[in-house]
Amino acid sequence: MNAAPALLGYAAAVGWVAPRVMLRSSWPHRSPVLAASVWTAFAASFSLCIALAALHLATPDAHLHGILYSCGVALGIARPGMGTVQHLGVAASAVVAGAHVLSFAFHAVRARGARNGHRRVLDKVGRPSARLRATVIEHGTPAAYCLPGRRPRIVLSTGAVELLSGAELDAVVEHERAHIAGRHHLVLVAAQSFATVCRGLPLARHLREQIPLLLEMAADDRALRRYPHGVLAAAMLEMASGGAVPRGTLAAGGPTVLVRLRRILAPARRAHPALRAAMATTAVMTPLLPLLLACPPGLG
Repeated sequence: MNAAPALLGYAAAVGWVAPRVMLRSSWPHRSPVLAASVWTAFAASFSLCIALAALHLATPDAHLHGILYSCGVALGIARPGMGTVQHLGVAASAVVAGAHVLSFAFHAVRARGARNGHRRVLDKVGRPSARLRATVIEHGTPAAYCLPGRRPRIVLSTGAVELLSGAELDAVVEHERAHIAGRHHLVLVAAQSFATVCRGLPLARHLREQIPLLLEMAADDRALRRYPHGVLAAAMLEMASGGAVPRGTLAAGGPTVLVRLRRILAPARRAHPALRAAMATTAVMTPLLPLLLACPPGLG
């Protein structure tokens, strides 16, 4: 049985229908980490579906084990026996996988280069603050952001230090530490790379918009574990006037502040445990379903 139609149908559902369902749901803003995981699972599942569909179109009667064998033949690690069509299918699948790897590497290297360049500037113009556990730069506009990566650093402008109270500054720093601890920059790179490869796909467009917002909400939630809602909300309101931050950084302010403020100041509501369990299962199973479609039980 050729699984290509099922794989393509599943890819269409994940690429076009699933984003609409997510955007119309209210639970993602109540469980941002889980929602980011679900969005990422959709992206991984879509890419896997397309790669496996290309293989199945070239090898209609093969299940996954046979396809893997065919890949081995194409790579020269198994005995030959494939025709031109089969080779084209393997090549198409390899192109899909290679495009994602190259896109991720491109965005990761570009962001890292920008961070390294900005870090060198900070070494010259910034002054470390042991109390704030951050680097302070002379700038009148209130700003706070972090440079993630192997040598993470939190940056505060003098405008922010002078404007915010001690508790508000600590809450902002905790927000930035959450970005560093969660390695959110890698999640952003993955979202950007998927959007680059699958430009025009609704899933890619919405993924690129939603992931930054959800990661900011996740960082807010970590700060709220230690500081009152009013303290963080006041700090965010003051920081909302901050300008653009350097490429490759993550900031406490930015265009998502108003949405996050409404969330913080609204009555606290977490997604129902049953819903969270269902969405966690979705995040785990969504990337696995293409494999089940490519190799249904009973085929060997």
